[in-house]
Amino acid sequence: MLADPPDADAPVRADTPPTCSVPHFAPVRVRGGRHQLRRLVRHRRRAVAMGLAVTAAALVATGPGGSEGARGHPDAARRPTAAADPGRERRAVEMVTAPVRIADGATVRMLRPGARVDVIAADGGGGAKVVAAGARVTRVPDVDPTENGALVVLSVPRTTAARLAGAGATSRLAVTLC
Repeated sequence: MLADPPDADAPVRADTPPTCSVPHFAPVRVRGGRHQLRRLVRHRRRAVAMGLAVTAAALVATGPGGSEGARGHPDAARRPTAAADPGRERRAVEMVTAPVRIADGATVRMLRPGARVDVIAADGGGGAKVVAAGARVTRVPDVDPTENGALVVLSVPRTTAARLAGAGATSRLAVTLC
């Protein structure tokens, strides 16, 4: 509820200052508020250059892909990027399952699905070479203790599966856990 305006004949209290007139002053104006758009249109090149500079700064700050950090970061020079190292590009590799007979059945009993193994081919002359590195075990069938060797199913790229099949036909295969 609004209060009633004071009467002109109402007595003035003792602690109230005397009335005075407010001096006349010019209205307050905000500088350039109305003319900024006109100035921006007149200086179009400067506005475009400023917009490009802000965009470039934002792109450098976010970095390539947004998750590896900024290119200007001091550690960025030490980290190789996919563009700098063409061999590091990520390509979709077709994975296949390859059954492999391992010479030592006791070793196969230690394996579980999801484990990573290196498959090593040993020839008769004492030499050995890694045929598959970091292959994922997908299945371990039951191992018969009376049987010589045991079967294990690995998930490997198609080219590695071909090498495994060739090595399994000519040499004895062993696995090491990664």
